[in-house]
Amino acid sequence: MASTQTKLVAKRSSKYYLEEALYKRLFRGGSSAGEVRRELKEFLKSRKRAFKWEVGVSIKKLRERKRFWPALKLSETMAKRGMNLTVSDQAIRLDLVAKARGISSAEAYFINLPEPAKNHLAYGALLNCYCKELMTEKAEALMEKMKELRFASSPMAYNSLMTLYSKTNQPERIPGIIEGMKANDVQPDCYTYNIWMRGLAATNDISGVERVMEEMKIDGQVSADWTTYSNLASIYVDAGMFQKAEAVLKDLEKRNNSSGHSLEAYQFLITLYGRTGNLVEVYRVWRSLKLAFRKTANISYLNMIQVLVKLKDLPGAETCYKEWESNCSTHDIRVVNALLSAYTKGNMLRKAEVLKKRAKQKGARLNAKTWEIFMEYYLRKGDMKLVFRCVDRGIKKSISHSRIWVPPNEAIVALMSYFEKEKDTEGAEKLIELLKRVKNHLGAEVFEILIRTYAAAGKKSPGMQRRLKMENVVVSKATEKLLAEVSVE
Repeated sequence: MASTQTKLVAKRSSKYYLEEALYKRLFRGGSSAGEVRRELKEFLKSRKRAFKWEVGVSIKKLRERKRFWPALKLSETMAKRGMNLTVSDQAIRLDLVAKARGISSAEAYFINLPEPAKNHLAYGALLNCYCKELMTEKAEALMEKMKELRFASSPMAYNSLMTLYSKTNQPERIPGIIEGMKANDVQPDCYTYNIWMRGLAATNDISGVERVMEEMKIDGQVSADWTTYSNLASIYVDAGMFQKAEAVLKDLEKRNNSSGHSLEAYQFLITLYGRTGNLVEVYRVWRSLKLAFRKTANISYLNMIQVLVKLKDLPGAETCYKEWESNCSTHDIRVVNALLSAYTKGNMLRKAEVLKKRAKQKGARLNAKTWEIFMEYYLRKGDMKLVFRCVDRGIKKSISHSRIWVPPNEAIVALMSYFEKEKDTEGAEKLIELLKRVKNHLGAEVFEILIRTYAAAGKKSPGMQRRLKMENVVVSKATEKLLAEVSVE
């Protein structure tokens, strides 16, 4: 009787909760930004509840897929509905605010945090934001504050700062950070050693890299994993030391085989053997990868095809593609694009068109990258009408897929110059209208060509001067004379 009553209470208490885990519901229609936003909107509108662990897991998965706005919206809405935030949750929220709304909003969020929440996690999250935005002065000042508060006791803060110096071409500053860690008795982790080695490699200190690797082994506190060995192999490849690189790759492969067969490790092996030019080893590791996994993932085929194309083994890439095509469950456009790019770069347009058509028939969704590949081909050939067609399709595809694509400046200038030569003001205006959908500021060069196009066509452009003011564009003195001719205010 008591057992039955307990079951009834449990049933009543959970009836307002989701029938399926929240993260599964959010990705029910796929992981595209539009689908995730739609599912999140429906969930929030339904007022259904979710357990705190579900919200935490969902936010983690959204962050992994770079869906920062939905993750922030979910975090904020559930907090408004009474879900308590831990100090760890608040640090994650700060990171989401920075990614979804910008660094100034993250700073405001940090300032408004209650004092108990301003711990090492919150400071570390803000420091990481500064480092990712390459804000060196603010990052360094915050790091000093963290040292004063004794919040810099883990390697994470130091790693963020070293990554910043690496990205801002200041690798010579990395050894100083390492010395600071040692002075403060902060134990390096695996990432520390990797970024340290990369910093030394950037200053061409290969012997220093080898000393770091030896120090890591002697220290014994951190075990070198496959990422460390792939990092070392990559450094040797970059330095042209292929024999040393291949010796490290053999060691990497042994470690991978003995530690459970990491897919990522296999793909690193294929890529790095490819960079040494060793096609025999590329195929050998590819066979090992397929034996290690019951089903070969799309990403593995993509990686293999890209490597074969770089090694100029197009027949091998085609064979690999046909194998993927006959076995794949979803027609991943990235794999299609890899072969399309090889065809267009090899001036095999007919093969590229046939492949594109077949991929569409099999369910592949062409994306902006597909049209960029064809745009680059037609740009090389000087066929500007087809360049414009590809730009038009690429931008519209990117908008519909919520992954904005902006054509390279080279293509924009070439198209505008073509319209100037043809005295085609209508075409030039169509291009600008299209670009405004994905680019906030077009710059002076585009508008100067537009003004010259109107002048060449002998046409007037009502409100051109007012338009330039709104765009915050300042043209050259030579263009100012033409502007007076074409503008009608």
